[in-house]
Amino acid sequence: MIRRRVTVLGSTGSVGSSTLDLMARAEETGAGAFEVEALTGGANIARLAEQARRWRPKIAVTADETRLGALKDALAGTGVAVAAGEAAVTEAAQRPADWIMASIVGSAGLKSAWAAAGTGAVLALANKESLVCCGPALIQRVRAAGGRLIPVDSEHSAIFQVFPAEAPERVSKLVLTASGGPFRQTPAARMASITPDQAVAHPNWSMGAKISVDSATMANKGLEMIEAAYLFDMGANRIDVVVHPESIIHSLVEYVDGSTLAQMGPPDMRTPIACALAWPDRIEWPAPRLDLPALGRLTFEAPDVDRFPALGLAREALRAGGATPAVFNAANEVAALAFLDRKLGFLNIAAVVAETLERATKSGMTFGSGDACAAALSVDAQARRLAQSIITDLAKAA
Repeated sequence: MIRRRVTVLGSTGSVGSSTLDLMARAEETGAGAFEVEALTGGANIARLAEQARRWRPKIAVTADETRLGALKDALAGTGVAVAAGEAAVTEAAQRPADWIMASIVGSAGLKSAWAAAGTGAVLALANKESLVCCGPALIQRVRAAGGRLIPVDSEHSAIFQVFPAEAPERVSKLVLTASGGPFRQTPAARMASITPDQAVAHPNWSMGAKISVDSATMANKGLEMIEAAYLFDMGANRIDVVVHPESIIHSLVEYVDGSTLAQMGPPDMRTPIACALAWPDRIEWPAPRLDLPALGRLTFEAPDVDRFPALGLAREALRAGGATPAVFNAANEVAALAFLDRKLGFLNIAAVVAETLERATKSGMTFGSGDACAAALSVDAQARRLAQSIITDLAKAA
């Protein structure tokens, strides 16, 4: 039986909710027993309160200070402490736990992930921005505290499971798989008219709106390339992307002897969460199983970098290094959210990112010295302002 004292940062989101669902299923089957230290969420007080009543954490935190009263009322009489605000989320991340899920979406999750990295716990990381913005420093912080970082993205979990951490020199290349998103076969002439509703309708995965847009533009695969480079200490020239529409092979590791190992499974985020939750063991749960004869065949194709320029922009950012990946991430997040708000066209997402990268490079935007988390947040804020000004200029010119 797997026993863990758990904190879930971002418990009301897709990954956080899946984590708690997996824990409940494991307890039902007798495969796991869990004590919950802290749960944090955003504006969805009803879901956070429901989770807190089920798991009885020491504390439940909403990042939205205006909703503290609602959370107090919802948990009155339960014995669960409540708090609100960004500082309270960070404090929750520092509480004693064996295992911490960091799944707060966007740069909002950076401070709490950084705090969790210093606790010595196993850090299950589902927040891309933490790695993209200050990956090397975050990984070093986890190691210095005596903890372990386990990636939860399905692609990085796949690599993690077949990567020889004790002998990385045996690896020649990493291959990240991509579904291709909902517009893999959409003619270029029709892409300018893509709507947010179309972009969030992912063919394989159930994800939040922003992440779904990143999949539609393939910016998510660019972010994952940067993450993989930091997680597995691989250069940009040793990381490839292949489009695999069925999303059954989640990534591959090519060895120097020509062998290629892959991790396979149905597209369900609970599988990489289960891997991280039980590692180095395996936890039994009612996981969906592969039916290879029913699948019939698996297909692969090269990504179309002309129709999906975000992928090339991310590779350029990785090669440039320094603060450039953080600029890419910030600009992409601002542009993707502007698209969801119908303030920016689909094709202009990558255009805004490209212009932001160009201007940031010309201005010499760097991390500087000092605390890595604070430096990353500073660059993030500068890049966001720059991207927003570009979007404003586009709107004026329209």
